[in-house]
Amino acid sequence: MIDLIQQRLQSYNAANRLEVENATKEILQEIALYALWRADFFDVALFQGGTSLRILHGLPRFSEDLDFMLTKPDTEFNWTPYLDILLQTFEEFGLQSEALRKGSMAQRIRKAVIKDTSITHQLDLSFAGRNEKKTVRIKLEIDVAPPAFSGEERTFLDFPLDYEVRHQDLSSNLALKIHALLCREYLKGRDWYDFSWYVSKGVTPNFQHLQAALRQFGPWSQEKDIRVDRDWLNDALTKKIDSISWSQAQDDVRRVLRPREAESLTLWSDAFFTAKLAKLIQKAAID
Repeated sequence: MIDLIQQRLQSYNAANRLEVENATKEILQEIALYALWRADFFDVALFQGGTSLRILHGLPRFSEDLDFMLTKPDTEFNWTPYLDILLQTFEEFGLQSEALRKGSMAQRIRKAVIKDTSITHQLDLSFAGRNEKKTVRIKLEIDVAPPAFSGEERTFLDFPLDYEVRHQDLSSNLALKIHALLCREYLKGRDWYDFSWYVSKGVTPNFQHLQAALRQFGPWSQEKDIRVDRDWLNDALTKKIDSISWSQAQDDVRRVLRPREAESLTLWSDAFFTAKLAKLIQKAAID
C-alpha cells in the first residue's frame, strides 16, 4: 500500500520541499477521509471547510485541517471510536500513526490530531531533511452544535480506494466562510482567498445558514432579530473590507499557494475585494 501513496505523491509534481510537505499532508487527509467513511462517520457528520473545497472542488490552495459538522447537535459526540478505525486503516496502508483527542468534551468544537512519523522515512521525503522521525500532523475538528439550515451533498472519491463523502453544499460552505470573515477575531488571509474563489465560481451564500450562525455566536449573537439579506451582507462586508491590512492577509496565504496562483495576491486591495463583493451581491439578486 505504501507504493500507492508514492504514486499519488508523484502525481503532484511538487516543485519544492514545501509543496512536497503539503502534498504529503493532503494524501494523509484523503486516507483519513476514507477511514472515516469505513467507520460510518458520515452517517452523522458532514465534511466542510477549506480542505473540503480543495479535495472535492479543486480549490487551488492547500489546507491544513479536516473540518466537519454534525448533521444533528450531539453534545455527547466522542472522537475515540472513529479514531480507532482510522488508525487501523492507516496501519493497513503501512503507516504507523498516533491519534489523540484534544481539548475538553465540554467544548463545542471537538478536536483530534493524527501524528505520523513513518511516512517521511518510508518515502524518503525531502522536507524531512535529516530528521527521519519528522512528524506530519493532521488536525480534525468537528462542530457538535452547528448552526441550522445547512444544505448537503454526496460525492464519490477514488483515492485511496472508492468511497463516498457526505459534505456541505457550496452555498452553505460559503455562508460559514462569510461568518468567519465577519466574526473571526484575527486576520486569516486564507478566508479572503476562499471568498474570492467562491465568487469566481458564481456561488451565493445560504442566507438562512449564515443568519443562524450569526445568531449563534459572534458579535451579532445578541441581536436575535437580525435579518441577513443582500443589503445587510453588502454593508457588513464593505465595512470589513475597509478594515483589512491586505499585505498581512497576503503573507498568511502565500505559503499554501503555488507560484502561479500566488501572482494574483498582488491585486489584493480594498478595490479588488469591493469588486468581488459587488459581483457576489449581483449574483445573489439573480438567484
